Amino acid sequence: MLSLYKSLVRPHTEYCISAWNPHYKKDKELIEKVQRRFTKMINNMEGKLYEERLYWLKLNKFFTLADNTRGITRHSRKLVKFQCTRDCFKYFFSNRVINRWNQLDQRVIDASSINVFEGWLNKIRDTRMGFMD
Repeated sequence: MLSLYKSLVRPHTEYCISAWNPHYKKDKELIEKVQRRFTKMINNMEGKLYEERLYWLKLNKFFTLADNTRGITRHSRKLVKFQCTRDCFKYFFSNRVINRWNQLDQRVIDASSINVFEGWLNKIRDTRMGFMD
């Protein structure tokens, strides 16, 4: 059931999420409702709270921080990029942005506000050709 969910249902709920990003609580709840209902149908998940089901099914981590960063690193909050064997997972937003995130400098990561962060990103885009393409 979990494989079915990950391959057939989840891509539909995550499709273009970065573009339309639901910011109304009711919209988020509608999307979350699909996952809540489906996780209840999986064996051994009856009677568990929703958060517990997500934890046991490993569905609650969008990104994973790297445990150790060897060698010269640009910043201390590197993300792990898992190998994907299927194209549908390779091109998910959560997988596509990891390389670019890991290339950012510490000063960008430590930005004091979203406006400062955006300013640093604009400077990087202007100086590092192709960074945001």
